[in-house]
Amino acid sequence: MRILVLADIHANWPALQAVAAEPFDLCLCVGDLVDYGLEPSPCLAWVRDKVQHLVRGNHDHGVAQNVVINGRAGFKYLTGATRPLTRERLSESELRFLSRIPVTRSVTLENTRYLLVHATPRDPLDEYAVPDVDFWARRLQNVEADVVCVGHTHQPYVLEVGDKLVINPGSVGQPRDGDPRASYAVIEDYTVDLKRIEYPVEDTLASIHASSLPDHAKDMLSEVFRTGAASLNGQKNG
Repeated sequence: MRILVLADIHANWPALQAVAAEPFDLCLCVGDLVDYGLEPSPCLAWVRDKVQHLVRGNHDHGVAQNVVINGRAGFKYLTGATRPLTRERLSESELRFLSRIPVTRSVTLENTRYLLVHATPRDPLDEYAVPDVDFWARRLQNVEADVVCVGHTHQPYVLEVGDKLVINPGSVGQPRDGDPRASYAVIEDYTVDLKRIEYPVEDTLASIHASSLPDHAKDMLSEVFRTGAASLNGQKNG
């Protein structure tokens, strides 16, 4: 079985379309379908049609619950700037869909136990998890799984922690590791392949520049999408 693992799509439809060309038998997604990019509806439609197992990210939760973010800098500012437009562009049924996505999910595939969670088992929505064995060992002590799939950091990694494997596929829609190409993972024959693919970034930016976002937000988003910047003014927000 060829398993496609996605995270942090962030309403970037051109990036998701590029990744969707990857052949797969089953798709796992660990959340953050919305915010930052401004094409949430086609992204949700694709996820609802193609993803077999999905968990909620902090941005999915925030959009569904209309959580207001008043950040003045960095990604928190961009979250606050794009969230109202995100909600405007989603129907009531799409907002309900976001609100009903589970926070964690366990599934067994080919005799392998998977745990899906956006951030960490300790704090499913918000904890920022670096690729550190000691960090993860403390969070996996009571976890009954062979493979743990996570997102949130927008930086891909595969980490062996005792008898468990932690997979972060990186971000489809907004990479932050200095490589702006869409990031994802493929699991096949018990082997994990972290992959990248180019996509038409200017198509993503066209929807942003055509929107009512402040010029400052448009400029910041252009920088992130074009460069894969890891931070903006030192601010992180998954």
